[in-house]
Order: sequence, then C-alpha cells, then structure tokens
Amino acid sequence: MTPQPLLETNTLEKHVWTWQGHQIQYTLMGTGKPLVLIHGFGASIGHWRKNIPILAAAGYRVFAIDLLGFGGSDKPPLDYSLELWQQQLKDFWDTHISEPTVFVGNSIGALLSLMIVTNYPEMAVGGVLINCAGGLNHRPDELHLPLRLVMGAFTKLVSSKITGPFLFNLIRQKPRLRRTLSQVYRDPEAITEELIDLIYTPSCDSGAQQVFASVLTAPPGPSPTDLLSKVERPLLVIWGEDDPWTPIAGAEIYQQQRQMGRDVEFFTIPNAGHCPHDEKPDAVNSLILDWLNKA
Repeated sequence: MTPQPLLETNTLEKHVWTWQGHQIQYTLMGTGKPLVLIHGFGASIGHWRKNIPILAAAGYRVFAIDLLGFGGSDKPPLDYSLELWQQQLKDFWDTHISEPTVFVGNSIGALLSLMIVTNYPEMAVGGVLINCAGGLNHRPDELHLPLRLVMGAFTKLVSSKITGPFLFNLIRQKPRLRRTLSQVYRDPEAITEELIDLIYTPSCDSGAQQVFASVLTAPPGPSPTDLLSKVERPLLVIWGEDDPWTPIAGAEIYQQQRQMGRDVEFFTIPNAGHCPHDEKPDAVNSLILDWLNKA
C-alpha cells in the first residue's frame, strides 16, 4: 500500500464555536457527506492529522472537534461526564451539520459515537468505533479488590487541592507522557515529538488539572453492551490487536452482535495498540473508506 500524505497539525484550519458560553475548537476540511471525528481522553483534533486529509480527499466533509476540557477548547471547572460531551456533540451537529452523519471515534470518543448513534439515530448514518472504551472510568465491579482499593486511593489524591496539582504536574511531563504512550503504541517510531506536544500543550492551560481530576472521578457512563442492545444504525468496529487499555478480548461483544444478525463489521489491526488511526493510519483509512463506500 502506498503511504498516504500526512497533514502537519499546525496546518489544520482552526475554528471556534461558542457553546454554553465556552469556546470550542474544531476543524473542517472537504465537501460532501459529513463525518465527525471524536478524540479520546487527553487527545485533540490533531490526533486525526493522518486521517482528516485522506477522508476529505475521498469526497467527505470532515469535522473534528475538541471536547470541552481538552485540546484547544475551554477548560472550565465543571463536573465532566459522557452525557455533557454527548450534549456538546448534539448541539454542534444541530448548529453546523443538521443532516445524517457518520460519527467516528477513538477510545472514549468511540463510546461517545456509539452513544450518539444509539440515542439520536436521526443524527446518524452510522458509527465507526476505534478501540472503543468500556466507560469513562472503570466500574468498581470490573476491578479486583486490591486494584479497586488502589484506584480509590489514587482518585482521592488526584481530587485533593493539595496533592492533585502535584500529581498532575508529574503525570503530564513529557518524559512520562512518552513512557505512557510506549505502553499503548506498538510502534515506537509513531511516538513523535509532535504527538507528545499534542498532549502536553493543552495540559499547560489554565483549568487542565481540574478537568483531569473531574474526569478521573466521573461516573463511567453507559456500557457498550447496553447501548449495542438498542443501536439501529450500522457500525464499523476497528481494533488495534495489542491494546493493553482496551484489550481485544473485550471486543467479543461486537463480534457477538454480528453473529446475532446486526449490521456490525469488525476488523483487527495487527501490530497496533490503542490508537491504530494514528499508528497505522493507512490501514484504518482504507477500512473506513471501504465501509463508507458500501454504506
């Protein structure tokens, strides 16, 4: 496969939309049927820099949006939740699109895509779920007792006005970010300075630490299993095989949906981790475009 041209993050055309008094950053490229790209935790529209130009060149109007609290969007002191971001996405669609759209997401963004497709089918042609998260946070019953106690203590420290800023400052340092990314990216060459800057720069914004604490202590939200039982639109599910955060074993629920006769296509990406759209963009872009051509 011939490598596709890449888009430097700083060449993305940035737009600002005011939502509930907050400044929301988004980008738009191309013309045609609309796609909305939704990033995961700690990421931003720049995480789609290897996908936006390819999808736009294929004849689609490609939006990518920074969720409130992330990227170039405002970071107000709120109780963050999947429901808050779902409302943001719905209002963005009402304002800028207002026609059936394909929602494409990675990690938490994939879970938000599934929520939109399920809860607002009139907005959606379908959804593309890339290593879909099981929730905004782990549900207590998903963790063994020792880990449950450890996570409980960690969230208290993160939420503390005394220890929270100190911990956040440690976590967001570039060497630590590189080590974290090396756990979830299979290819070390994909962990570039540009990628690290994409995550580090927004973490320096005022309010970023409070957002981090709020998200880590937020409710997990709806589970994919519950949503899948109600979804009416077709889904494309893509999974990096070597993902330690959302292991491929958890993707069985999507394969089961296909076996039950639901319109779900499932593909794995070898030698890729939690973010295959960034690590193996050629493979992911091809899968998305092939699926869109059949939709």
